[in-house]
Amino acid sequence: MALSEESKSKIFQQLKMVMEKHCPPLVVNKGSQHAFEVIGNIPTPYGSKKVMVPGMYFASIVIRKDAVTFYFFPTYMNEKEFKPLAPNTWKTLKGKTCFHFKKEEQVDEKELNALFKKGIEAFKKMNWIK
Repeated sequence: MALSEESKSKIFQQLKMVMEKHCPPLVVNKGSQHAFEVIGNIPTPYGSKKVMVPGMYFASIVIRKDAVTFYFFPTYMNEKEFKPLAPNTWKTLKGKTCFHFKKEEQVDEKELNALFKKGIEAFKKMNWIK
């Protein structure tokens, strides 16, 4: 069964609410009805050319055709530290940093907050967040 527009919107709003709860220290970089992104709060050199960006990418959500995708960059750095914090959320992981939510009940606010807390700690150690 296809995910309804109403369900996608609810999932998006649930995820967005968790992300906004962590601003500050995170900073909203992009926001619309179909996408939302947060970054670190310290300008950082990025890429092979060390171009200065306003903050290191942290997480984003995007409404797709068949799911709401949640990209969480801190898991890329050390998956083993994050996986135990969110066993139910981890079941939606596709790849290294992309979670696909296809049902409203898959969004576990407690687990997501734990991921964000751990991710913010990791970004502080990397000097990407004050």
